[in-house]
Amino acid sequence: MSQVVVASNRGPVSFSLSDDGALEMRRGGGGLVSGLAGVASGQDVLWVCASLGEADRTAARRAPDGRIDLAGHDTGGAAVRMLDIPAATFHRAYNAVANSTLWFVHHLLYDTPRSPHFDARARRDWQSYEAYNAAFADALARDAAQGAKAAIQDYHLSLAPRMLRDRRPDLRIVHFSHTPWAPPEYFRLLPDDIGAQVLHGILGADHAGFLTERWASAFLDCCEVVLGARVDRVARTVTCEGHTTRVGVHGLGVDGTALRERAVQQDVAERARALRDQVGDRQLIVRVDRTELSKNIVRGLAAYRELLTNHPEWRGRVVHLAFAYPSRYDLPEYREYTAAVQRMAKQIAEEFATATWEPLILQVNDDYPRSLAAYGLADVLLVNPIRDGMNLVAKEGPVLSERGCALVLSREAGAAAELAEDALVVNPYDVSQTAEALHQGLLMPRDQRAERCARLASASTALPPQRWFADQLAALD
Repeated sequence: MSQVVVASNRGPVSFSLSDDGALEMRRGGGGLVSGLAGVASGQDVLWVCASLGEADRTAARRAPDGRIDLAGHDTGGAAVRMLDIPAATFHRAYNAVANSTLWFVHHLLYDTPRSPHFDARARRDWQSYEAYNAAFADALARDAAQGAKAAIQDYHLSLAPRMLRDRRPDLRIVHFSHTPWAPPEYFRLLPDDIGAQVLHGILGADHAGFLTERWASAFLDCCEVVLGARVDRVARTVTCEGHTTRVGVHGLGVDGTALRERAVQQDVAERARALRDQVGDRQLIVRVDRTELSKNIVRGLAAYRELLTNHPEWRGRVVHLAFAYPSRYDLPEYREYTAAVQRMAKQIAEEFATATWEPLILQVNDDYPRSLAAYGLADVLLVNPIRDGMNLVAKEGPVLSERGCALVLSREAGAAAELAEDALVVNPYDVSQTAEALHQGLLMPRDQRAERCARLASASTALPPQRWFADQLAALD
């Protein structure tokens, strides 16, 4: 029985099957895993996660009661229970509800004349989301010691706090949202009963955490408008059906020491040399993203194209490195978005490339060492999401910058709450403004850029993952 239990959809490791059927393990991806991996090892912590695919399910079945760490796998010192949730249930809960509904609501992504469309199929999908959350609640209830703390992470598990409280009222429960939170008028796109369930689910926790004041305030607004709950904005509490939940803000930064140690390893150095050989002594605009709708890659590329159009003096003197990790290929919207990114990249190449200059290098594959190398070489880092809970790229880049980079940052990223003073802040929908911010970043004097980058790096490492997680648990005291 563990004194702290952690729940998240994605765990610290994932598996694939080789041609001969052997399991091959790799580290998990995503900002949440990066935030938790360093704090879930070496303590009395059990991390409960879902099997994301058939290889994960095979690993979970082969491990004693799903305990991956007890099956001989190197989990970095973390105790990990991987849940073997039926594939169809997981698919509907993860793709149809979490990623195609809740993510779209919180990031304001719907094309509302056409979607959402909540019908009988949507109700079936919601039942799978309920079953998925119940599987986590059951596992946490079983593994938690008497009076233990449970830290439930993100929009995949919005219902789990209430379900866990019903099973184990002795536990102290925190739920943390890594996404933005939608304002009431957008949140109410959800069917009334489903929207109420999401809010009631999170209010099952003793403490509900958010990355910024803006997202916490939107949650309080939804509780008041949708549920009619009693909200105390000074104490930041929500009282509903006799239970009071405190609402807190816990910013998430990067572990500067660990990040810098990783960035000096041989594979990063090799990729840095290859990139420099490829681009020469030209200035570099860098972006590192998943091919995710909210990341706004197409408008970012359009802004680069406008920069080259309006400021022809940069032709031949700048290269845009756009590194995109494939994301959510199970969903047709994401496949089409990736194709749109590639079309825009091709258009830029056809319009501006010469025999001696490649204006844009777009790579759509997962190469973490390459991304770290690109951070070090960047003159300008472009982070322009439509909407983002935090965005750790905006924090990782300045920490690893070798000469000091200018940060062009969307005002809709949660990171803007901490970094705006030393960034070039843009409206992510304004392509022309973004193009001019890129121009300004390229022209910024080297000493000024270095000074601003140093302050950005300091702010980015002020709230490392260890402190972020410890603050959540301390809030339960």
